Amino acid sequence: MYVQAANQISIQNPLSEEWIDAPLTCSDSYCRAQDPDFKPYVSPIEGRRMGKVLKRALAVSLKTLRDTGIEHPDAIITGTGLGSVESTEAFLLDMCKNGEQLLKPTHFMQSTHNTIGSLVAIQTKTHGYNSTYSHKQISFESALYDAFVQLRAGEIGNALVEGHDGTTPSYFRMLELIGYVGNEGQVACSEASMATLISSTPSDSDLCQLKAVKLMHRPSIDDWKNAIARLDLPSDTVVFTGENGHAANDRLYSDVLTALLPDVPTVRYKQWFGECYSASALGFYAAAHLLKAGKLPGNASAALLLTMDLDGDAALTLLAR
Repeated sequence: MYVQAANQISIQNPLSEEWIDAPLTCSDSYCRAQDPDFKPYVSPIEGRRMGKVLKRALAVSLKTLRDTGIEHPDAIITGTGLGSVESTEAFLLDMCKNGEQLLKPTHFMQSTHNTIGSLVAIQTKTHGYNSTYSHKQISFESALYDAFVQLRAGEIGNALVEGHDGTTPSYFRMLELIGYVGNEGQVACSEASMATLISSTPSDSDLCQLKAVKLMHRPSIDDWKNAIARLDLPSDTVVFTGENGHAANDRLYSDVLTALLPDVPTVRYKQWFGECYSASALGFYAAAHLLKAGKLPGNASAALLLTMDLDGDAALTLLAR
């Protein structure tokens, strides 16, 4: 499987790889994504009726398709933890304020998680397979696994795989109250929008290869050991971890790294992109572009992305030149 293109909107400069050489930093505990000029991707009239997540999804998706020259992907598969949470909040607030009367239908229609993939399909006139996964921090990997299996089976020739999540101020405050974000030393709570085109056919401009995807639920160290052993990692592999400065979260990674990968160099991608439910989609994006640019530690030829959720879900993704 070949990663032909990938684009992001995050706290870094949007639709750009400038972060590789000149990353932006956020010193606050909460940072919203930097939005690009949406006019090349959605008309101002249409954009007025769309929330931020929907406009970002269209921008990264259309940019990725234009980069590859593919107008209609065989499949559009989306991972999102919260969906269009901004529209969900607006709808619920209207219900409270107006006594469930005179509600705006647009907020309700856009509040469902599968609105994101549906909108991309409508805009690109794509009528193929379209599915959405909502599994918290492994939502993107669930979508990626679906694409990986279908590509290997020959059911599709390519897939647009996406990860999208916004974080509103009110949702940030709730996450802060339960100690999920905003802890001392923790990276900023942020937002993410990423789209990548995976194909079974190689091209000269491919970023890298997608070698493996594995999902696990509450894995033990033995489960991790068996899963990593099956990957047959190259000797010059770099591990991308979701460590974010929160002790409970980072302990999950340190236990696995110490027991199974003690001498493997690591990259903490959340130092660039912050924390949200789709942060691992940006980790995938970063690993693919750093492989292409030859800027991994030791000029490594492979990147193993570890994703873990405090509730016990985990995923492995292996990329290679």
